[in-house]
Amino acid sequence: MKNIYIILLSLITLSCGGGKKQSIETIISEGNLKKIREKRAEIVTKEQEIVAQLKLLDAKIAELDTSKKIPLITTFKVKDTVFNHYLELQGNVQTKQNIVIYPEISGTLLHVYVKEGQRVGKGQILASIDDGGLSQQVAQLQIQADLAKTTFERQERLWKQKIGSEIQYLQAKSSYEAQQKAVNHLQKQLAKTTVRAPFTGVIDDVITEQGTVVAPGQSQLMRIVNLRNMYIETDVPESYISNISKGKKVEVEFPALHKTINTYVRQTGNFINPANRTFKVEIGIPNKGQHIKPNLTAKLKINDYTNKNALLIPQSIISENAKGQQYIYIIEDKKDNAEAIAKKIIIKTGKMQGDVIEVLDNIKSGTEIIKEGARSVKDGQTVKIIN
Repeated sequence: MKNIYIILLSLITLSCGGGKKQSIETIISEGNLKKIREKRAEIVTKEQEIVAQLKLLDAKIAELDTSKKIPLITTFKVKDTVFNHYLELQGNVQTKQNIVIYPEISGTLLHVYVKEGQRVGKGQILASIDDGGLSQQVAQLQIQADLAKTTFERQERLWKQKIGSEIQYLQAKSSYEAQQKAVNHLQKQLAKTTVRAPFTGVIDDVITEQGTVVAPGQSQLMRIVNLRNMYIETDVPESYISNISKGKKVEVEFPALHKTINTYVRQTGNFINPANRTFKVEIGIPNKGQHIKPNLTAKLKINDYTNKNALLIPQSIISENAKGQQYIYIIEDKKDNAEAIAKKIIIKTGKMQGDVIEVLDNIKSGTEIIKEGARSVKDGQTVKIIN
């Protein structure tokens, strides 16, 4: 401490000494440029000496002062981590086997053979419509077709025996074929009076009751749904077209069901919608318990980027300078007493997920980074680690 007092005394002497010399005010008032410059040079020299001496004083004070205040910080060591980035979207559950069945022929709905909630198989009869006399017409035509067939067969045998003319044989053949086509046509029309299940599923709603007159394309008979082949179709921005492909992992959350499932992208669209610059993505939804229903809202997380050796840090410790550069503080020269020097480094960041972000350069695995207190330290400042 004795040395400090000696230095202080010297400073006071320098500032107060030279009383016999002219004052600055006197020199300025004389207007002598040479003297003014000489005085300025003298003061600058003294200023440099004082600054150097102040540094010596500060260093000695820091050495002797046991009550100095050093910023307290916490740190963590960054290490290689598998980083999966997810694109978050929304979508609705759909199924390609969810249709309303319409009649193919006009008539009265005679019978409905199924109930709501009933499981049915593909081809099973669901309802029947009055045929309006079609069955009788088919029976009459069938009699005529049978007669034409008998006539043709007899004429064919005679023709093979070289009996009769060729024209008689051809006429009998043409008559038979025409009659058979007429029968087939009416049989197809008659088949339309029987409503069958187009696929295996569940009768979700019986819309029209029996006894109602129905018409093709107008009267809704019932809705049938198959909950096995479910999927979600959503629009993805075109900027992700190279990152999202068939087979990519997807995490699907159903808020209404409090349920999350893991699935994959089963199809990506090949067309960019010019209206919103997006392409379609189809995601398969397993539905063994059949709890997932059509039009159910879902939150999607599609894995669009993976880095097996990523360096991740919390976003909260990143600051930005006036040039828009991002920086963090690391520690150097760590001592046994847990004191170290804070060093500012400029970083380049990549993708972020949640509260962490990927750092692409200027740090490596094992680098010790300041976490708590990162925004209150300065470059080159002494800090104390309290991990």
